[in-house]
Amino acid sequence: MKKENKTAQRIALKKTLAYVGRYKLQIVFSIILAAGTVALTLYIPILIGRAIDLIVGKGSVDFDGMLSILAKAAVLIIATAVMQWVMNIINNRVTFKVVRDIRSEAFEKLQRLPLAYIDSHVHGDIVSRIIADADQFADGLLMGFTQFFTGVVTIIGTLGFMLSLDWRITLVVVVLTPVSLFIARGIARATFDYFRIQSEIRGEQTALIDELIGDQKTVKAFSHEQQAIDEFDEINDRLTKASVKAVFLSSLTNPSTRFVNSLIYAAVALFGAVAIIKWDLITVGELTCFLSYANQYTKPFNEISGVVTELQNALACAARVFELIECEPEIPDADDAAVLENAQGSVKLSDVSFSYSPETRLIEHFDLDVRPGTRIAIVGPTGCGKTTLINLLMRFYDVNEGSVSIDGSDVRNITRASLRHNYGMVLQETWIKNGTVRDNIKMGRPDATDEEVEAAAKATHADRFIKRLPDGYDTVISDSNSGLSQGQKQLLSISRVMLDLPPMLILDEATSSIDTRTEAIIQSSFAKMMKGRTSFIVAHRLSTIREADVILVMKDGNVIEQGSHDQLLAMNGFYAALYNSQFST
Repeated sequence: MKKENKTAQRIALKKTLAYVGRYKLQIVFSIILAAGTVALTLYIPILIGRAIDLIVGKGSVDFDGMLSILAKAAVLIIATAVMQWVMNIINNRVTFKVVRDIRSEAFEKLQRLPLAYIDSHVHGDIVSRIIADADQFADGLLMGFTQFFTGVVTIIGTLGFMLSLDWRITLVVVVLTPVSLFIARGIARATFDYFRIQSEIRGEQTALIDELIGDQKTVKAFSHEQQAIDEFDEINDRLTKASVKAVFLSSLTNPSTRFVNSLIYAAVALFGAVAIIKWDLITVGELTCFLSYANQYTKPFNEISGVVTELQNALACAARVFELIECEPEIPDADDAAVLENAQGSVKLSDVSFSYSPETRLIEHFDLDVRPGTRIAIVGPTGCGKTTLINLLMRFYDVNEGSVSIDGSDVRNITRASLRHNYGMVLQETWIKNGTVRDNIKMGRPDATDEEVEAAAKATHADRFIKRLPDGYDTVISDSNSGLSQGQKQLLSISRVMLDLPPMLILDEATSSIDTRTEAIIQSSFAKMMKGRTSFIVAHRLSTIREADVILVMKDGNVIEQGSHDQLLAMNGFYAALYNSQFST
């Protein structure tokens, strides 16, 4: 486990540096400013030491010399502050640009990932990776930029200044300092695993909160509040334990390294005092400089140690984001993929086999030949493969065996965008984007005029409730806070398709949330919409598919019956049993 964590940490660091490398000029300028800041900071103790020697070395105080030195020190302090301010601005900009790049790539990858990934991962955890983990990474990276550069330059610069004063006292500092590095390194290795666990549990908690907020009505309807609280508390307790262990271990770094720093300071003071009194190697002012340098030399080790533990958290979070970015994307369109324009609507499935997982067989050796303009209804019990068939038609998933063809061309040889543009799709689960009602209807055809939008809404009878909204078609709505009923959202989804009628239609329980009276009205609109278009209709209410040209009755991934409504009733088989069960009263 430790070896795996070390490898993951190294890989995450390498990838992070690759992103940081995009901003080399800013990094170089930041290092130059860090060097300038350190040089001035280290020169100030020399001035203070000279001022002290003006007091100690003579019988009277040289006030003019002291004022000159102090004035020079004041100018240097102001210059140092300005350089630090500019350096912090650069570091902030680089940090948040890096995080912006990583977030953008993660979100872009999310758009290119296959639906299999989205379906098999908890949505809240994906959100947590892009939002919370990226934020944690930004905090650690910013601290690294702010303290790491300055710390390294301070160590090198201070070492040079101390050597220029006395190499023997410098040797005392150099020999003792690595002790703090060994302590920090040991603690850092131990904390990485806990920070990784902390990030994973945080993603689990985000997923639960997202799930409970989205389904709050169901939670309340089934009086599931206490179980939800218990489940949240259990995750929260695990997060607390992991966080406490991570923070406790990381918090050991500071006091441990400070203890070593205090030992170094005491050793310099003792050795320096002996050097003045017994050997007359340095002056009191120089010893003052040495004590100041000893503090400044050991302080970066303390800060870098703190940065290292923070970087463990940042790298653990970054590893989760990189894992998302590096997931296998959806198989790209072939280089010679054709663009499907104005499809005739001929659809053929030849010996198709498909399953979401190898352990569970679903569709096996499925054949279907649909002529242009045919209305195909698909019925069957839950889990029989109706929606899976739609996923294959739209190429949300690729078949395991066999082929799906449109107008004689395998869909794998057609660009996905053009394939899906030739389908109009209305699902049972609606989605409303943040924007106006007009924007939502125009989603599939942004260049549509206002008159065309309103005509589409009138055709689906959505115009009735839209006009009652505060701003009509300009009312701003969203999926989670629109004030619209599920049925009204479904009418908007139908209006989208009505506005941009493609040559093929997929209606997957398109009227499931609409009342019977409105459904009867819309059916006439659907009839006009489907005229001359190849249409696939998935429905549980069998009364809505009587007029279909062909009804496919599916069970366990296979078509067990096929024919018109009257033919299937005459067969007195599975379809007849389904139909009679709905109208037995």
